[in-house]
Amino acid sequence: MKELEKRIGYHYKNIAYLENALTHSSYANEVRHGVCSNERLEFLGDSVLSVVVSDYIYRNCPDLPEGELSKLRAALVCEKSLCRFSKSLGVGDNLRLSRGERNLKGNERPSILADAFEAIIASIYLDGGMEQARRFILRFVEPEIKNPRPRAFKDYKTTLQEIIQKNPEEHLTYVLTGEEGPDHDKHFCVEVHLNNNIIGRGGGRSKKEAEQQAAREALELMGY
Repeated sequence: MKELEKRIGYHYKNIAYLENALTHSSYANEVRHGVCSNERLEFLGDSVLSVVVSDYIYRNCPDLPEGELSKLRAALVCEKSLCRFSKSLGVGDNLRLSRGERNLKGNERPSILADAFEAIIASIYLDGGMEQARRFILRFVEPEIKNPRPRAFKDYKTTLQEIIQKNPEEHLTYVLTGEEGPDHDKHFCVEVHLNNNIIGRGGGRSKKEAEQQAAREALELMGY
C-alpha cells in the first residue's frame, strides 16, 4: 500500500480512503463485516474527473468547438485510457478482490482497473481536496493532450456495412445532399440512410471523406 501511495504521488492523511478505493465489490461481499466496496468512490471520482478534464481542455484548447471538446474529453476519460493510467500505477497488484475474482484475473480486467482509478481520484479528493485531485488527474491527462497518440485510419463505412449485413433485410445507402465552393476547394455533405431513415450525416472535402464521416456518426449513434 505504501509503495502504491508513492506511485500515486500523494500522501494520505487517512489511508483508509485509499484502502476503500482498492476494495472491489466482490471482496466486500465475500468478507462482509462492514467492509465497503469502492463503488461510491467510483461514482464521485467519475464526476471529479469530468469536471477537471472539462475545465482543463476548455482553458487550454481555445480553438476547439464544442463537439470536438466533447470528443476529446470522451477519449481522455474512456475505460481504455483509465485502464492504461491504472496499469501505469500498478493498481492491479493492490486491488482487494474475492478469491473467485482473483482466480479469474479480475486484477487485469479493464473495467475493474478503470473503476479503481476513478475511486482513487475520489479518495484523494476526500482526503486532500480538489486541488490535490486536479494535480493527480492532470499528471495523466496533460501528456495525452500535448502528445496525442497516433490514430490509425478507421474505415467507418466498412465497419458500418459489416454490422448492417448481419440483417439481410436492411438496406444501407449514401445520399449526396449538397456541395459548395469552387472546384479546388469543394465541400460535400452526405447522409447515410438505413432503409428510409437517416442514421448519420457527414461532411468533407471529397465525397468519400463525407461518407466516412456520415458512417462514423451512425456508428456513434448506434453505440459503437
